[in-house]
Amino acid sequence: MAKVIGVKFNNTAKVYYFAPAFDNEEYQEKTGVIVETAKGLEYGTVVFGVKEVDDKDIVHPLKKVIRKATEKDEKNIKEHEKKIPEAMEIAQEKITEHNLDMKLIGCEYSFDGKKLVFFFTSDGRVDFRELVKDLASRFHVRIELRQVGIRDETKILGGIAPCGRPCCCSSCMSEFGKVTIKMAKTQGLHLNPSKISGLCGRLMCCLEYENEYYSEVYKKMPKVGGTVKTPEGDGVVINNDMLKLISKVKISKPDGSEVYKDFPVDKLQFKKGDKNGKGKPTADDDETDDEDIKKILD
Repeated sequence: MAKVIGVKFNNTAKVYYFAPAFDNEEYQEKTGVIVETAKGLEYGTVVFGVKEVDDKDIVHPLKKVIRKATEKDEKNIKEHEKKIPEAMEIAQEKITEHNLDMKLIGCEYSFDGKKLVFFFTSDGRVDFRELVKDLASRFHVRIELRQVGIRDETKILGGIAPCGRPCCCSSCMSEFGKVTIKMAKTQGLHLNPSKISGLCGRLMCCLEYENEYYSEVYKKMPKVGGTVKTPEGDGVVINNDMLKLISKVKISKPDGSEVYKDFPVDKLQFKKGDKNGKGKPTADDDETDDEDIKKILD
């Protein structure tokens, strides 16, 4: 076990572990600290104070906190933040002047103010060497341009997701997980791009959250459109409620009428492992659906 404190940088969700500067030193939540990273000295915000963490959850060697942030450090950080709008405006003017195919989405100063990093997105490679020279001569600091992906853009800019809450990537997710169209299919969602896509235009990250549960339940449910035996006769599955483990079945009566009824899954009989039963869809079904949906999403 090792004593650590949790630190976040630039309002991101990922928490990094650092060792306390001194064994008996305490750290209050939401206070600033100065730590050493691969980028040099950085200002971070304490997420939680000193606590013990298992060694297997730590990347060794664990770096120590340099010191608690002083009033001067806090003042410098605020001064850097005040310069960002002007820096963004100037950079955008230079990008337009050089006629570069890139979208500027943000920038940040290093803790010591000697480096200014600009973040941008682009469909391809961009030759920004002349742009860097112009920006360096204008700001008199080291300039770095960093190209990020479409999902990173949403993470940096933030926003309100379709659910009405702040985007997961900018509020609570420490890292992007792998999200596939198969997750949406397994959860019984309508494969409508407007319903399963986030602000970034990619599949919503939250599809991964409950995928383990739905993957297990999916194996117990009959396939929609498949034939099942019910206590009231044979029928066709119209819909599955994976939370209640109930299937809606259409039963055709001898007189030609049709009845729709809900049945618990354990009251149904159906074949397993084929298109009329439960189990995972065949590889051909997955590939065809995935290709169609990808074309729509793209």
